[in-house]
Amino acid sequence: MASLDDEDRQKAIQILDQTRAQIDAAAADDPELRFQLRRYVLKRLEFDERGTPTQRRKLKDLKRKFQRGLCYECAEPLPARGAELHRLNAIEGYTEANTRLLCRACHEKAQQADVDE
Repeated sequence: MASLDDEDRQKAIQILDQTRAQIDAAAADDPELRFQLRRYVLKRLEFDERGTPTQRRKLKDLKRKFQRGLCYECAEPLPARGAELHRLNAIEGYTEANTRLLCRACHEKAQQADVDE
C-alpha cells in the first residue's frame, strides 16, 4: 500500500489539528477529561479499522470451526489460545473472506512476506 502523498498528508494533518482543537475545547482545563477523550477517539478509530475485540473473537471462532482447528498454512493444530487472524489485504479489514486463522509462526512468516512484497 502506498504512503500518503504530500497533499493527502496535509489533509490528514488538518484533520488531526481540528480534532485536537475540538478535544481541547471539550476538555477545557480538565487534563483527566482530555486524556479520556483522546483515548475514546483513539479506540473508536482503531475499531473502524480492526473491528471490536468481540467481532474479531467471533471471526476467530468461525475460522477455527471452518478450518477444523488447523492452521490455514501449515495444517498443524491451532493452539487453544494465541491463534492469529491474518488479513490477505489489510485495507479490506477483518472479514470472513479476507482472513485466515494461523498459528503464530505462520502468521509471522505471512507478515514478513507482506512486507517483502
